[in-house]
Amino acid sequence: MKVDNPRSLWRCNIPSIETAKSKKQGNLISHFTTQELPKLTYDHKALVIDGKRRVLQSGSIHYPRTTPEVWPEIIRKSKEGGLDVIETYVFWNYHEPVRGQYYFEGRFDLVRFVKTVQEAGLFVHLRIGPYACAEWNYGGFPLWLHFIPGVQFRTSNDIFKNAMKSFLTKIVDLMKDDNLFASQGGPIILAQVENEYGNVQWAYGVGGELYVKWAAETAISLNTTVPWVMCVQEDAPDPVINTCNGFYCDQFTPNSPSKPKMWTENYSGWFLAFGYAVPYRPVEDLAFAVARFFERGGSFQNYYMYFGGTNFGRIAGGPMVATSYDYDAPIDEYGFIRQPKWGHLRDLHSAIKQCEEYLVSSDPVHQQLGKKLEAHVYYKHSNDCAAFLANYDSGSDANVTFNGNTYFLPAWSVSILADCQNVIFNTAKVVTQRHIGDALFSRSTTVDGNLGVASPWSWYKEEVGIWGNNSFTKPGLLEQINTTKDTSDFLWYSTSLYVEAGQDKEHFLNIGSLGHAALVFVNKRIVAFGYGNHDDASFSLTQKISLEEGNNTLDVLSMLIGVQNYGPWFDVQGAGIHSVFLVDLHKTKKDLSSGKWTYQVGLEGEYLGLDNVSLTNSSLWSQGTSLPVNKSLIWYKGTILAPEGNGPLALNLATMGKGQAWINGQSIGRYWSAYLSPSTGCTDNCDYRGAYNSFKCQKKCGQPAQTLYHIPRTWVHPGENLLVLHEELGGDPSQISLLTRTGQDICSIVSEDDPPPADSWKPNLEFMSQTPEVRLTCEHGWHIAGINFASFGTPEGKCGTFTPGNCHADMLTIVQKVRNTYFAT
Repeated sequence: MKVDNPRSLWRCNIPSIETAKSKKQGNLISHFTTQELPKLTYDHKALVIDGKRRVLQSGSIHYPRTTPEVWPEIIRKSKEGGLDVIETYVFWNYHEPVRGQYYFEGRFDLVRFVKTVQEAGLFVHLRIGPYACAEWNYGGFPLWLHFIPGVQFRTSNDIFKNAMKSFLTKIVDLMKDDNLFASQGGPIILAQVENEYGNVQWAYGVGGELYVKWAAETAISLNTTVPWVMCVQEDAPDPVINTCNGFYCDQFTPNSPSKPKMWTENYSGWFLAFGYAVPYRPVEDLAFAVARFFERGGSFQNYYMYFGGTNFGRIAGGPMVATSYDYDAPIDEYGFIRQPKWGHLRDLHSAIKQCEEYLVSSDPVHQQLGKKLEAHVYYKHSNDCAAFLANYDSGSDANVTFNGNTYFLPAWSVSILADCQNVIFNTAKVVTQRHIGDALFSRSTTVDGNLGVASPWSWYKEEVGIWGNNSFTKPGLLEQINTTKDTSDFLWYSTSLYVEAGQDKEHFLNIGSLGHAALVFVNKRIVAFGYGNHDDASFSLTQKISLEEGNNTLDVLSMLIGVQNYGPWFDVQGAGIHSVFLVDLHKTKKDLSSGKWTYQVGLEGEYLGLDNVSLTNSSLWSQGTSLPVNKSLIWYKGTILAPEGNGPLALNLATMGKGQAWINGQSIGRYWSAYLSPSTGCTDNCDYRGAYNSFKCQKKCGQPAQTLYHIPRTWVHPGENLLVLHEELGGDPSQISLLTRTGQDICSIVSEDDPPPADSWKPNLEFMSQTPEVRLTCEHGWHIAGINFASFGTPEGKCGTFTPGNCHADMLTIVQKVRNTYFAT
């Protein structure tokens, strides 16, 4: 009887999650003296750091999408996951919110972030841009730039180029002042100018070609002494390195034989948009893509994202990018390790690192092993090699013969042979531990059953329509972004309708909008709500309305959900109402679009500052025995008691409609629980085999894209904390709950046919001489609370539902003894 499936199920508990600063773990480069500062160059194979070619694993972490207090912990987990480099964009609109006035504090303290990476002993790739995309508001550009007369973005326009050069220079000088470039002993080994311009360059004609050349020359002139890259830019001028972005980059070739093959964005998943299902990418496919890249000559790859984080406040781009930027990354939005993704990629990185000397020593020798079966072999010497065996068929497993030995290759997989003999890793064989359960906080509890409210809810009801003396009247319909300058998500469009005696009172109201959403009121009563989606934010709505004899009011509240961040000429893409028609029962159409409209930027509650802690005890707030629920345009205030511990918190807003939330004056982002994703398109088990795209693997169909909203632990304090909600559509705040992570079930499955842990492999061993292992660990600071199942034999089921099979050796007692011994020591 074949005994091949040892399996275990553990439960990890934790009294608190560590978020304090991690200890310094050494520095890769800061120890150099001024006489021996590292030299940074590149050749056709790789980046060359201090005379040595390097194969590098990188991961994107955007410093403002989390808080400085947890940067060290996230970077530590990244390093333990096998990363060498941390990659980040630089966000111009928050660093220069007003022209000539700079901000580098709190979550936007770029120097502190780079130094934190350095303290962990990792390198930095600084993507200055300054265009970021990144599902970030306006792609990272400041709105004031749009209003400079004569400016045209991302083309050969002197006004734009001068502003861009000024910001590039500011960031480069900031890094130089703190000795953060590698030639100064710092961690920055790469810098990026522009971003994915090749995707849209066609729209800019000759101006685009000139702009690319200028951007490259400007970057080089800043004398960073580290290589510059341009991603997705086939015509990147020498010496700037053109790099690849995408789900797969193994077939990418640089535009010069003197440049290394680099992958700056390998999407670990995909971003989330309101009204869409939740996308995810199976780790088997992600690992396959990485292995194929290095198999075919790559030397630098970066996960976008390795940690995604949260779109706090109004930083999310548009249209309608959700507040969560989790991205199905190896480290989730809250800073927890996501298994098996993190562990499987860690093992892959270890396997590739075992092959590094071979990968940088020679170009690969290709061998065809069959249909859609191939090997790439890297030699240091004639009898000393490492090999990658690939089966890129999406449906059929195969047995192949290589160097006289037979190897089993699952479909859509790569095996890595660090000695051209023993398999130390296969991308389709996931032997690392797994987490049971989908939702991060599925095992959390509410506090006192209902937010731990320390005082009753208070509320403030917005007036419909024009509310202040700073309103203004103009003929025709104004575009929203040019009017609000993005100081608010909201713009009121208000006009009056007069009905003569004897005229029809029943009409159809037709409103057309560039996006993104709008509430419609007739005589101060809500009559309609319209909205678009991420792929097409524009919409039109038709609603039958009843008017009164005499004067009637029409108020339309247009809502912006993130300024556009991607596409050709995205910077001039508009929003707001563009047409209003009234059609009577005789189908007579009256165009209201060119009439007089009165405008009000923002909401009265914003103007009053109801989200501020200073107004906690203001008389503006109402209280009563009956809490008004399911009301539009209403503000709610409550005080909450945070649970004990240091871990992150989540606010469950499933019972709310659409709005924004603040904790102690800090915005945790926009919410839109009422917008459900399509009911179809999800699969329980997504087949990793075959080319991935962002719609291939989805979950939570027919549900809100997001109901849990991240509250960083450092944003709350012992005792009472102020919670403010602005509800736009209608919801019930009495049912929201505050959650925290209290435990996690983990398991592992391994068979005798699986490879051993990559980090345990030793050279000069016989063929197939090593054995696989089961390894189970908890998050740093957690402890094992119990062991529920352990079997050696042929157990049945899957993680969470294991049962003994026909052949079963109960290992539970042995594993418990090992655990007890470990904790005793």
